Amino acid sequence: MKRKLVVAALVAVTALSACSPASEPGAGDQVLRYAPAMFPVSLDTHKYAGEEAVQTAIQQIMEPLVRVDDGKIVPVLAVSWQNPDPNTWVFKLREGVKFSDGTPFTAKDVVASYQRHQKLDGPLVPLYASVTSFAATDDATVTVKTGKPLGTLLSSLTLLFIGPGGKVDADGFFTKPIGTGPFTVSQFQPDEKLELAANPSYWDGAPQLSKLEFVNIPEVAGRITGLENGEVDVLTQIPPDQVASVKDSQGISYATTPSWTYYFDWFNHNRKPFDDPRVRQAMWHALNLEGTVNDLFGDLATVAQAPLAQGVIGAPKLAPYAYDPAKAKQLLAQAGLPNGFSTSMQWPLEGGPNIRALAQAMISDWAKIGVKVQPLEKERAQWLEDFGKLNWDMNLQTNVSGTGDADYTLARLYICSAKRNGYCNPALDKLLLDARTSIDQGARAKLYTEAGQTIWKDAVGIFPADLASNSAHRDRVQNFVMPPSGRPLFTKVTVSGS
Repeated sequence: MKRKLVVAALVAVTALSACSPASEPGAGDQVLRYAPAMFPVSLDTHKYAGEEAVQTAIQQIMEPLVRVDDGKIVPVLAVSWQNPDPNTWVFKLREGVKFSDGTPFTAKDVVASYQRHQKLDGPLVPLYASVTSFAATDDATVTVKTGKPLGTLLSSLTLLFIGPGGKVDADGFFTKPIGTGPFTVSQFQPDEKLELAANPSYWDGAPQLSKLEFVNIPEVAGRITGLENGEVDVLTQIPPDQVASVKDSQGISYATTPSWTYYFDWFNHNRKPFDDPRVRQAMWHALNLEGTVNDLFGDLATVAQAPLAQGVIGAPKLAPYAYDPAKAKQLLAQAGLPNGFSTSMQWPLEGGPNIRALAQAMISDWAKIGVKVQPLEKERAQWLEDFGKLNWDMNLQTNVSGTGDADYTLARLYICSAKRNGYCNPALDKLLLDARTSIDQGARAKLYTEAGQTIWKDAVGIFPADLASNSAHRDRVQNFVMPPSGRPLFTKVTVSGS
């Protein structure tokens, strides 16, 4: 295995070096090379709206009406919004903005992008379920009507990226998409190469980077070698066991930042004995999560305090389950399982930092209370198929609250109609749907606290850890910031020297 990794690293870096002369900058040009952990399979943001790799790439090219910054919704292509009544949102658009091909940006482009997103029926379409009309009132105004109040509309719109209305739905548009963003597409080959150039007419000021390259190096070892050799400028999602070597490298800056990503282990409530909350609670009390999280992740994770990451709008702070094997055994006995039971847990191969080690630590703790868990590490395609069909006993994975709003995680995953894990609680449904329909953010936060407490008490799943984001960049890179979404924006980034 080690030999394969070394060979892969050398091949990747050699290939990168071989192509470097062709992309060498001219005098005064600033070129930055970014090696993401996952490479975009497409740039079609409306079709792959939930994919982090796609969103990271497309936000350099296309823009939404609003985005989340420091826990608040801030203007992008919309400069203001208001609610003349609880079921109406009126957005005033930024005037004088043009797409990179020179076409003026208007409200019709927003509507066309929304309609395409809805037509493709992607994973985020349910976020707009109560929208009854989405219309261009005039060139600078978009009016959204809802059947009932929709307090999550702003956060959902952070993931709706806008293209030119006359072109966004044309075949092949997303092979070289056009947007209002800071960069334009020079070349894109799925899973292989993405080269972007500065948009000189960008409304918020042209980037100082003349060229931004997304470089695909599948192996972690190859990405780190590329960073150390200067063939790569920025890395993200560095595994915990590789952090020390990156930190110790000369000329490289390393940082951790909060994120909206967390680990969860769901129970399949359709399968015995996980239909009994006492069994689910016992499984949680059996885990020494504080010790495991500290050992495996260091400063890259903290024990979770909610069924979603802290820092997300509406995330409550709850007390972690106490590590108490004696109580776990007592709960199992009360459930009629004094001698434990046998079950299984699946997770996707390379589905998160140290995921295999986390799974093994949990399985080891469960064995101490008489629960034998078969480990099922699966290739991602097989895991996805089985996950969707509920063909599992327990499922371990990471998740990210993509909009930075609690609704994206809680109402999308835990209402009865979602049918994600067999859990159904009408009282929880009411809390989550009331939170979604309130436009009072304070009231929403209280409802999410109640909802979080319900999920916590019922032990719908186990929530081991909130993950931090980490990144490393060469010292010649300035102004790089890793946001909690895990999707860096390179508009203000600069580089100096070679």
